[in-house]
Amino acid sequence: MEKPQNQYHLYIRRKRLVLLALAALTLAAGLASLMAGSSGLSLGEVAAALAGRGSKQGTAIVWNIRMPRVAAALAVGAALAMCGCIMQNVLKNPLASASTLGVSQGASFGAAVSIICIGAGTQVNAGGTAASLTITHPYLVTLCAFCGGITTTVFILCLSRLKGITPSAMVLAGVAVSSMFSGGTTLVQYFADDVMVATVVYWTFGNLGRAGWGEIGLIGILSLAAFFFFFLHRWNYNALEGGIHTAKSLGVPVASLIPSSMAVCALLSSVSVAFVGCISFIGLIAPHIMRRLVGNDFRFLIPATALCGSVLLLASDIACRVLIPPVVLPIGALTSFLGAPLFLYLVMRKDGVK
Repeated sequence: MEKPQNQYHLYIRRKRLVLLALAALTLAAGLASLMAGSSGLSLGEVAAALAGRGSKQGTAIVWNIRMPRVAAALAVGAALAMCGCIMQNVLKNPLASASTLGVSQGASFGAAVSIICIGAGTQVNAGGTAASLTITHPYLVTLCAFCGGITTTVFILCLSRLKGITPSAMVLAGVAVSSMFSGGTTLVQYFADDVMVATVVYWTFGNLGRAGWGEIGLIGILSLAAFFFFFLHRWNYNALEGGIHTAKSLGVPVASLIPSSMAVCALLSSVSVAFVGCISFIGLIAPHIMRRLVGNDFRFLIPATALCGSVLLLASDIACRVLIPPVVLPIGALTSFLGAPLFLYLVMRKDGVK
């Protein structure tokens, strides 16, 4: 029989191998995303463009079109996945994520209000062509999206403190909040002109190509800061897996940890939604996949979930660009289409929600 010390080292080694495999898979998915598209590029052409020795056209395609999409997928995928992982822990709800609890819908409502009512967008008429709307104050959109997302977060936190509330009831409450904010978004659109309505509708589809390097950098910095915050509290999240009372008995500051974690999740998901639109189910799928591979140890679950979210979003973006070329499908619709079956599976399985 193996000694407990050897078993522990084997346990740690397996988790680290999973993380290394995920890092390699993320790199491979990023290269595949740089190669995918209507202007097909080989691996050699992509490598030459990255090294600055490629053709002028290939270099422009890689650095100006595809590289921002890859960077956005890496940052947003990691952000949404980490938010889902932490929400599921602090709310004791396996179905919790920014999309299922209405945080994304609240952020969408805030963004729609800023574009239509506050004037974050400017209507442009280009030489007799159809009018279009340009978002001239992206950070105002972000602020309003955060206000909508944090409103939902506060409601969910208050609901989670009620005695006797079950995870399934919390999800139903999230559905109700989502419906309310969706109705509010529709009502705001009703009083807007066609150009504004089209802009908001297109914005809600989800599009990784919408964010520029400045916005991607902001999401990346926030994702990195959130990762360090979550990782700093990894042992506290491990204690929370045993329940709130167990965590309190171990000295975990539950009263401050839960609201601060949810506030970070609300900020991260709201900023992501504000810049790339609604992308559903990444935060729900990634944590459940990683729990099967690395377990509930948050020392490994947090980085594994972040990498898995990036891989899933990169794979979804590749599918959006190659399924019906040269049309680029809305990534939010594709992730919802793929994530809904898993959501139903989690709801219907016997030990999924209690």
